[in-house]
Amino acid sequence: MGQTIQPSFEGDFQLGRFRLDSGGELRGGVLHYAIYGQLNQDRSNAVLVCHALSGSARVADWWADLLGEGSAFDLGRDCVICINILGSCYGSTGPTSVNPETGQPYGPDFPLVSVRDSVRAQTTLLDSLGISRVRAIIGGSIGGMQALEWAIQFPERVANVICIGATPCGALALALNHVQRKAIQLDPAFRGGRYEPGQGPSAGLSVARGLAMCTYKSGELFNERYGRNPNRNGENPFESGEGRFDVAGYLDYQGQIFVRRFDANSYITITRTMDTFDFARGFATSQDALCRIKARVLLVGISSDWLFPAADVRALASDTESAGVDCSYVEIESDHGHDAFLAEPHKLLPLVSGMLRDGDAGNTRAKRSEEWKEFDFVARPVASPAD
Repeated sequence: MGQTIQPSFEGDFQLGRFRLDSGGELRGGVLHYAIYGQLNQDRSNAVLVCHALSGSARVADWWADLLGEGSAFDLGRDCVICINILGSCYGSTGPTSVNPETGQPYGPDFPLVSVRDSVRAQTTLLDSLGISRVRAIIGGSIGGMQALEWAIQFPERVANVICIGATPCGALALALNHVQRKAIQLDPAFRGGRYEPGQGPSAGLSVARGLAMCTYKSGELFNERYGRNPNRNGENPFESGEGRFDVAGYLDYQGQIFVRRFDANSYITITRTMDTFDFARGFATSQDALCRIKARVLLVGISSDWLFPAADVRALASDTESAGVDCSYVEIESDHGHDAFLAEPHKLLPLVSGMLRDGDAGNTRAKRSEEWKEFDFVARPVASPAD
């Protein structure tokens, strides 16, 4: 594996006083962002990548396969920008940031932030860079929520939108996020969210992450990798008296490494941001929201995703097409569940490349769908009946 691509710029943007949809306000807000490649003279080559729940602005650290010469985003052509969302613990203002009104970290007092808030904040940063329109916006999970919100709220500012495994949360996703937050909050070390740095609810956050990993993967993948294998020391689960299996070790490990890099209050904040995403909020109907979109849209479902089921993504694509939008739907076959967009980025590469290439050439949805059928990991590509 080669060296990770480094940003051409990484730094902070001073957001200043920023009103939130919830009625609250951030004073002295900051957005941390990274840029890969260079803006061209007319600033028309910007691509905005929106990260998932625990991602950072450093795209090449977690989506390197999509960056580089000959990839979906060629840094000789595209300028890739990623902005850490509000509420995160990777540089943008969040619960670990100091509240200027108290001089102490926000902790549990950090206000509710919506996906729309983060998108509005992103437009302010892009304005400061002189970018009035982006070539494409792409994201998975909460990143896909942001991409869709961009297309609706700022239709003139984006040419292509690619949303992967993203819809408003259904009841099951809401329930799972609720249980994860409870696992954190019931840890005695949580202290109502007012824990000292390095002394947070590591046990609760580890359990939350383990549950999240179950939602990100699939039963097929777990069976293939772990089955009913005993724990790694080879002891029979019954004879050892522990009743422990290999999959438990995997989940425990994922929890242990996660607590070293992520903050519990930020986890609570961002899952609430996901929960409250509703692109139709403020509109009479969802169709009124969707018909505002002027960009070409690609919605990608994942066959084994039970957190954001492919059927829900497909239904959203149908609604978007019905609103008169140039919208395509593609479903990728994967046993990696919701996590497929990170675990198997090679399956996204031809879809993203094709979307941008055909968009630049003015090709139709039907042509794109025919091309995508050629890939053996694509299931049930759907074109508009009008095509």
